[in-house]
Amino acid sequence: MELLINELEKPKKCNDEKNDPITVFLAVFIAIGILVSYLPQHYKIFSTKSSEGISPLFLLLGAISMTCSYFNILILQFNEFGCCKNVYSAGYCFENVLGIIQLTIQWFCFTMILVLFMIYFPDYKKYIPNISLGSGYNNLSSISSSSKYSPEWSLSLQVTAAVAIHFIFTLIISAYLLIFVGGAKEEKVTRYWADLLGVISLILASIQYLPQIWKTWKRKSVGALSIQMMLLQTPGSFLFAYSLASSPGTRWSTWIVFLITGCLQGTLLIMCICWHYREKHVDEEIISDGRVIPDEHTRLLGSQTN
Repeated sequence: MELLINELEKPKKCNDEKNDPITVFLAVFIAIGILVSYLPQHYKIFSTKSSEGISPLFLLLGAISMTCSYFNILILQFNEFGCCKNVYSAGYCFENVLGIIQLTIQWFCFTMILVLFMIYFPDYKKYIPNISLGSGYNNLSSISSSSKYSPEWSLSLQVTAAVAIHFIFTLIISAYLLIFVGGAKEEKVTRYWADLLGVISLILASIQYLPQIWKTWKRKSVGALSIQMMLLQTPGSFLFAYSLASSPGTRWSTWIVFLITGCLQGTLLIMCICWHYREKHVDEEIISDGRVIPDEHTRLLGSQTN
C-alpha cells in the first residue's frame, strides 16, 4: 500500500484541458443510468426468489469481460488519481475519473447478478433426482433428491470460482505493473497489458450474449431475465461507448466493448419481447378456458386411477 501511495505522489503529466460541460453531464447521466438499469434485474431475481432461465456461461463471459474492461480503464487512467491529489480540484478530479466511476458501477452491478443467481438458484435443480419405479413401466412410486449435484449447478459453482480466481489474478498483475514497472503512459509493458485486457474484454463481450440467446431460444421463455433492464441498457450501451471514448486517457480498447455489447443485447431484447407476448397470449387463452397455468413445479404425472 505504501508503494502504491508513493507511485501516486510522483509528478504526473496531467490533463489541463477544460472538460466539455455537455460531455461531463452525459457521463454523470450514464453513471446514474447504469445503476438504475440494473435494478430491475436485481429486483426480479430477488422478488421471484428464482434465477431460472439465466445462463451461467453468460454470467461467466460477462463477469470476466467486465473485470478486464474495469482494470483496463483503471490502468489507463491511473495517472488521474495522482493528478487528483496534487493538481486537480475536487470537482475537476471528479470530472476526469468519471470513466472509472462508470465502470466501477457497471462491474459491481453485473457481479451482483452473479451473486443473486447463486443465492436464488432453484433448489429442485441443484441435485440429480433419484427415481424409484414400482411394478409396471408407468407406475412412479417415489422421487427424491440425491446428494449428487446436477450438471447445471456444478457448472454454476465452477463459474463462480473461475470469476473469483480471474479477478484476483488480474488485480495482482495490474497492481504489480503499476507499482514496480510504471503507468501506461510511461511504460509500454503496462500499456500493452491494458490493451490486452481490453482485447480480451472485447472478445468475450462479442460472444457474451450467445449462450443466453441460445438458452432463451431453447426455453422459449423469458425466465428471470428482465426486459426492463435490457430496454434501458441497449440504448445506454451506445451512449456509454461514446462517453468512454470522450474520457481523457482512454483508447479504442476501452469503449468498443460496449458498442458490440449493445448490438448483442438488442438481439436478446427483441427475442425476449417476442417470447413475453407469446407467453402472455398463451396464459390468457388458458385462463379463459379455466385451466391451471403450468410452471416448472407442476407435476408431470397426475394422479392415476385403476
